[in-house]
Amino acid sequence: MTDIRFVMVDKLKEKPDVSKIGFGTHFTDYMFEMDYDEGQGWHDPRIIPYQDIKVSPANTTLHYGQAIFEGCKAYRYKGGKAVVFRAKDHIARLNRSAKILDIPPVDEKLVYEALMKLIDIEKEWIPAGKGQSLYIRPFIFADDPYLGVSVSSSYKLLIILSPVAAYYAHGFAPVKIMVEDTYVRAVRGGLGAAKTPANYAASLHAGLLAHQKGYDQTLWLDGVERKYIGEVGSMNILFKIDNKIVTPELDGTILDGITRRTVLQVAKSWGYEVEERRISTDELIDAYKAGKLEEVFGSGTAAVISPVGELGYDHADIKMVLNGGAIGPFAQKMYDYIDGLHTGEVEDTFGFIDVAGTY
Repeated sequence: MTDIRFVMVDKLKEKPDVSKIGFGTHFTDYMFEMDYDEGQGWHDPRIIPYQDIKVSPANTTLHYGQAIFEGCKAYRYKGGKAVVFRAKDHIARLNRSAKILDIPPVDEKLVYEALMKLIDIEKEWIPAGKGQSLYIRPFIFADDPYLGVSVSSSYKLLIILSPVAAYYAHGFAPVKIMVEDTYVRAVRGGLGAAKTPANYAASLHAGLLAHQKGYDQTLWLDGVERKYIGEVGSMNILFKIDNKIVTPELDGTILDGITRRTVLQVAKSWGYEVEERRISTDELIDAYKAGKLEEVFGSGTAAVISPVGELGYDHADIKMVLNGGAIGPFAQKMYDYIDGLHTGEVEDTFGFIDVAGTY
């Protein structure tokens, strides 16, 4: 086992009523931190009291955005155990993002051990309510204190934890999506496949415009022809077309979502044909008019499954209403299944669950 230094906090915080707080507003007593310096590599792994970070006003990340992050969750499992869903997959994806932004790779075994040890220490922070969880945010940022435009020579890796309520405050319900054909989230050869702050900054303006038009999320199109489907909001998008589960291929503009992977694996195990390929807006409209576009739903760590009740595309002057605006049976079944995996109500035959305290 790696020697991870542990610094105890003087006084533990009072735990909030998770049902009454927003997403990412409260944080646990401890966090993990590790440093990187050129020539020394990643060093000094430590679990310390949650605290503010001191950075130089010339910090590289503040000016040039060399940063990456992850998002996964810990759950209260049957018997009271603390578990994390697909932790190793999230850490592996952190390194894939690191490669795209020229950030030094981390030792995945060490980071996994640190994450699970942190969860074990903070397991009393995991809420037990339906749909509630402890959100886990690992992130790496460049820490050089000067303004030269170059790859940084120093970095920090941190993992912070935040108790969160069920994503659907008013219950599991369909959302309204607007196809966005003016603004672009990502292009081939860019950062679309990395989980980096720049992709989220690029999505904010179009998201605000969608909300002003009465929609919940934006459905992104490709940046060249503006007709091939990308992501939806900050999630992956999937379609049930003529009893097949179809989702855009990973072409460098789309994040390799861990929940997306889960949906595809589970769907295959249920006997569904699964396709990862280019999907055009014309194909969706044709499938809808032919009665073959049976369901649309997003997938991601925060919501797990987000069913789409209405898909609006102003350019084509069409609003596609799915399942009469209600939740589709496949989306409901998948949500219930994955939610059950999180808590142990459904047997984990895939090996997705890691138990804290057994690392």
